[in-house]
Amino acid sequence: MTSLLWKRFVWFCLCLTLSTPPAWSAGGVAIPGYAPAPGVERSYRVQKATETDMSFWFDKPGASAMTVRGAFRQRMTVLSRDEDGMRVRWSLSADLPDGIAGLADSYQMNLLYRNSLTAYGTAALELETDLNGNPRDLSGVDQIVAHMWEVAANGPGGVPAAGASAARQSGVYDIIAKLEANPLQIVAALVPEAQLLATGQSYQDETMDIGPASTTSRDEDYGGVSVPVTSTWTLKSTDATARTATLSLSEEADAAAFSQSQQPAIANLMTGFAEREKSLTADQLASVKRASTSRSVELVVSLNDGSTLEASEIVTVEAGGTTLRTYTHILREDMPASLPLPAVLTAKDMQTPDLHIEPLPSAKAGPGILDELSIPPAPPKTSQTVAPDNDGPKAIAPVSLEVKSAKVVSAPTSFGSELDIMLTPESAAKFQDFTQAAVGEITQVLINDKVVIEPRILTPITGGHIVISEPDSKLLQDMAEQLTFPEGKILVRLRP
Repeated sequence: MTSLLWKRFVWFCLCLTLSTPPAWSAGGVAIPGYAPAPGVERSYRVQKATETDMSFWFDKPGASAMTVRGAFRQRMTVLSRDEDGMRVRWSLSADLPDGIAGLADSYQMNLLYRNSLTAYGTAALELETDLNGNPRDLSGVDQIVAHMWEVAANGPGGVPAAGASAARQSGVYDIIAKLEANPLQIVAALVPEAQLLATGQSYQDETMDIGPASTTSRDEDYGGVSVPVTSTWTLKSTDATARTATLSLSEEADAAAFSQSQQPAIANLMTGFAEREKSLTADQLASVKRASTSRSVELVVSLNDGSTLEASEIVTVEAGGTTLRTYTHILREDMPASLPLPAVLTAKDMQTPDLHIEPLPSAKAGPGILDELSIPPAPPKTSQTVAPDNDGPKAIAPVSLEVKSAKVVSAPTSFGSELDIMLTPESAAKFQDFTQAAVGEITQVLINDKVVIEPRILTPITGGHIVISEPDSKLLQDMAEQLTFPEGKILVRLRP
């Protein structure tokens, strides 16, 4: 397969998004709420693999399939916890752990991940999470984005070989813009384990019966198309000696609606196979335009503190005559493994593609630019002023904003849903002026006099968009409905 076609396929894969599970249903076995011990570092062994099958488009076996895998050892520490959430630090490494099957050069994800850490300029992330462990905010975003701007302008390691035009053509600037709009994409790129572990954790005690399945459904937004998703939870077993519970989750999107949502991505993929497309029969063409996605997860949860000790996930996406399957296995190092591993994660001999992954040059050694994040932040400014006048300093006044539209959409990452709010042109201008004056300050966004988020303003916000991320899509839907009423209003102010 040519490099160009692989690039098109990778872009096609990036257009596909995954959904997040609902809370557990009521039942009989008590599973405690997630209550990790602050200050205790936990190490996790993480194994990943992706398999792609494009045999529909290619006759040669070497060109029709590709398998890439990786193995990592990541560390997580809960720095603090209160009644509202937690502060968590992930220490990241691209190094191959000891005792991994097969040759080191068969773990190409590690080389790719090392380049990602270099591009983002960090080997550590500090997150604010909810009480389930779902990420909801990220520290040091301005440092990461500034580093990426520098890389885009000067090249990795400060070597301006490619230049800004090459960065623009490669889509680097588009990536930076998306990170600025939704910093949680950084978490999805560098520590997706955080969300998979959170899948098995609940902020409060839950009970389930062993055996019976609990099924719920919800709608997810895929590129403007509402796609029904069915989720089924089952408590499979408990182990009284190990004090664990094993749960399973299966999710499947409505095939017709999902197929509709993927037509632009499928059309983009098919442009690379224009000659092959001409020879397709009507049935084959119809098959190419169908799409489906499903997710299967098994989780081992501690009955002592509600934490996920082991997780195994398989996600399958079929679209455009291709199949993409991803495998992930996470095991906390101090616990024995109990879930079966797919063969692709344990194979000693594996044929992998020759990707010619060259390491990005790095201008600095050590753990990365976010190494200082464990240092308590400086106290907030005592003065919240924009300019003096004849009466002395003037505080930044709150602004009341009018809403043009408000809708719940699936997050670009796997962290649930977002409320996408579009302001009227007049309010967009007011919001831009407010954020320009409040750069560096912690603010509050209120909907009908209730604080919903408290973001720190890093740069002036233009365009009139406000995005609220939240794992609970029902809560977001309630907010959206409130904003559709004439009396619905948004107030933005400095945090008192």
